[in-house]
Amino acid sequence: MSIRAVRQAQTRESLIATARTLFLDDGYAATSLDRVAVEAGFSKGAVYSNFKSKEELGLAVLDQIHGEMVVEVVSALAAVTTYEDSLGAFEGWLKLRLGQPRWTALEVEFAAVVRTSPFVATELAARHRQIRDAIAAMLLDLQARTGMRLAVPADQVALVLLSIGIGLGAQRSLDPTLDVHAFTDTIRSLLLPPPSAG
Repeated sequence: MSIRAVRQAQTRESLIATARTLFLDDGYAATSLDRVAVEAGFSKGAVYSNFKSKEELGLAVLDQIHGEMVVEVVSALAAVTTYEDSLGAFEGWLKLRLGQPRWTALEVEFAAVVRTSPFVATELAARHRQIRDAIAAMLLDLQARTGMRLAVPADQVALVLLSIGIGLGAQRSLDPTLDVHAFTDTIRSLLLPPPSAG
């Protein structure tokens, strides 16, 4: 990789990190590209040489957050070998992360952009498909390791889990005292124990 390419990659990462902080602290709508540029120590031209629009920068921030969440879930489940351990690990992650106010608020605020931007709508839909695919792959891996059974095909379980996660996450961002047991109970109805444990 050339020096120029390295510098451009570093600039891009710095802009994403700065935008993430500002979006989470002050909100997506309240943060301008000018402010991102100033806070990151670059010109506005540097922003536009890396991102065509504020929406594209917002998607990059969400991609980073989503990537971290997927890595955390996979890590939490990496060592489990039994059905009960997998449910326990997943519930532990849910209690810790689901509905964290700042990034859940950003998700909701950014989703509102869909009403005026077909580009954002298309991109978010594509990203949700990727997340569902990742969840489905994780479920099939757990099935192979723990012997659990799926009540319906993996892609359908993934759709339900993501949908409930988004809804419960939004509610927990408003009321952190909400328990995740309802989610865990739903998971139990979709992820069944191995035949010998049933």
